[in-house]
Amino acid sequence: MSNSKEYLNQLEDEAIYILRETAAQFEKPALLFSGGKDSIVLVHLALKAFRPGKFPFPLVHIDTGHNFPEAIAFRDYLVNQIGEKLIVGSVEDSIKKYNLKETQGRFPSRNALQTYALLDTIQENEFDACIGGARRDEEKARAKERIFSVRDDFGQWDPKLQRPELWDILNGKVAKGHNVRVFPISNWTELDVWNYIQKYNIELPELYFAHDRECIVHQDKLVATSTFIQPLPTDTVVVEKVRYRTVGDMTCTAAVPSEAATVQDIIEDIIQTRISERGQTRLDDQLSEAAMEDRKKQGYF
Repeated sequence: MSNSKEYLNQLEDEAIYILRETAAQFEKPALLFSGGKDSIVLVHLALKAFRPGKFPFPLVHIDTGHNFPEAIAFRDYLVNQIGEKLIVGSVEDSIKKYNLKETQGRFPSRNALQTYALLDTIQENEFDACIGGARRDEEKARAKERIFSVRDDFGQWDPKLQRPELWDILNGKVAKGHNVRVFPISNWTELDVWNYIQKYNIELPELYFAHDRECIVHQDKLVATSTFIQPLPTDTVVVEKVRYRTVGDMTCTAAVPSEAATVQDIIEDIIQTRISERGQTRLDDQLSEAAMEDRKKQGYF
């Protein structure tokens, strides 16, 4: 067996261990599932961890209302295929409930508003742990978090109060009202995810592969036209062959030019790149150096 295969097996074993520890240590966990590649890999790992039984947690999607239609369609397809429960929290509902003001500007992000819907969904369902597909290689703030990341009763995260995680010992004990965010693939890289997808021939939404799409050229980035983003007379509009490295809101996630039609093509693309997927495609993370960390302190996943 090659070293790369052994390494993937080690990552898989660690992730399955974390999923089983979460199921064992918490009373009401949930798995956050968006229809994106990382959460799809988490579902695949959960199938390995718990089949032939049912998942010991529901799938939860915090729907911003600005999602890519392909991601939502794949979300519903996969949930139906595996026969597990899906709970959907709505950012639109939170906007109405709390009279929230949306981000202004040409390419608005609802990421900050997701926090309200997420915390409401956690409270309504009494979840004490939420499993997510965040990875340390994505962004500096995510690199600071532990695998079991404790949040207070307001859903807030304090980067200065991180628990040590020595010898693979995970401590799920929390005070009443506190919550834990769990990251089973925290130690994976984007390349690891794609190698794993290739190894198991995992299905993905088509937008991850090269396809023709009409885009607006904005600060050297390609932002797809959509119901939410319409070109202005001054815009340069092109039809390019593109793919998506990450699937966020259509309003703040850029595509990348690509001819990659297969997983192997994407792996070769990633090997050549020197910029993270969020750094290359997420407009909302470029508002400030601490954009992600500020959102996480307020309760963002």
